[in-house]
Amino acid sequence: MSAITCFVVQLLALGAFAAPAVDKTLRFSRDGTFQISVFNDLHYGEAENLDWGPVQDINTTRVMNEVLDKEFPQLVVLNGDLITGENTYLHNSTHYVDKIVAPLVQRKLLWASTYGNHDSDFNLSRSGILAREQRYPYALTKPMFESKDAAVSNYYLPVYPYGGKSGYGHEEVPEVILWFFDSRGGNYFQETQSNGDEVPQPNWVDESVAEWFTKTNAQLVSRYRKTIPSLAFYHIPVNAMLAFQNRGVDPHREPGINDDNPLAQQGLTSGQGDVQGVTFNYTGQDIPFMKAMLGIKGLIATFSGHDHGDDWCNKWDSKLPGMDFAGNGLNLCFGRHTGYGGYGTWTRGSRQVVLDQKLLAKKAVESWVRLEDGTVSGRVTLNATYGTDEYPAVADTFT
Repeated sequence: MSAITCFVVQLLALGAFAAPAVDKTLRFSRDGTFQISVFNDLHYGEAENLDWGPVQDINTTRVMNEVLDKEFPQLVVLNGDLITGENTYLHNSTHYVDKIVAPLVQRKLLWASTYGNHDSDFNLSRSGILAREQRYPYALTKPMFESKDAAVSNYYLPVYPYGGKSGYGHEEVPEVILWFFDSRGGNYFQETQSNGDEVPQPNWVDESVAEWFTKTNAQLVSRYRKTIPSLAFYHIPVNAMLAFQNRGVDPHREPGINDDNPLAQQGLTSGQGDVQGVTFNYTGQDIPFMKAMLGIKGLIATFSGHDHGDDWCNKWDSKLPGMDFAGNGLNLCFGRHTGYGGYGTWTRGSRQVVLDQKLLAKKAVESWVRLEDGTVSGRVTLNATYGTDEYPAVADTFT
């Protein structure tokens, strides 16, 4: 071995040729926009011991690649049910994260996750998924508020203006705050009941998280001396979306597929894995979280998954059937089922969310669904007149 080769080997051992650090700061682009691609319900690892299971994962990766070949987001959100935990084994359950993020790592895209009900089961933990994600420099998922009741994926991310700090000695002020919440669900990791069954986990955003949300937002308002526009992401929809659906989703005013009717919301769930029957009945468990969201002045829209056959948005601006408090104009949106795992064969896709600095002052957001066949579905503007504006209806299509 030559002297030069020995020197290079020594440098490699010391990490001298380590990959350059990744800038994890989220910023608007030069043209004043910030785009998010949301992937819901990927369900990697489903039926991994059968021939068709791994094929589903290959197809899901293809969907992600086809979307990202046409959309160019600054951030990707993995909005719950990354993995079908009840079908995975303890020794490799979190390894599916590597497959999930491969299209993002290839494109050097930053991402942030929320965890869904299928991300917790006897052989899979949310903490394990988080640890696997954090091996990658592009992962922004972090546990700002974590406990057994709160779960793991509760945090916020600031999005700053293009160009860096506004002046020497001044703290940079975010243009937008992105909130992420863990709606829990599934079964607790490596826990069993006295009869040997797994232990169900509550499937709503806990009241302690709602309190943290309100308190932390107040601190941000005080710190920056302004109300900052914000969005929120969580996997299981709140009861207000079911109440709106019960009132009626207009295919031209709230365009999107509406095939999971009634939808499954926070607080009501049947067993998962080896747990059978209803494990939680709805008793208003998500009311603290809904009221917390309504109390955040800058919150423009929220985005959920879970119900694979729904991808509409609604404006919550009234008292809805069965509820004793009214909305304030908050937009509540579904994404689109992205994965080939999980139930349903609706054409897969990904919700796109575009923030424009010119529209933010009017609390307006542009959004559409990019389908796996390359077409765009359900393009809307979530503004003051959404819910009265007319749009083309979205057709049910299947793969």
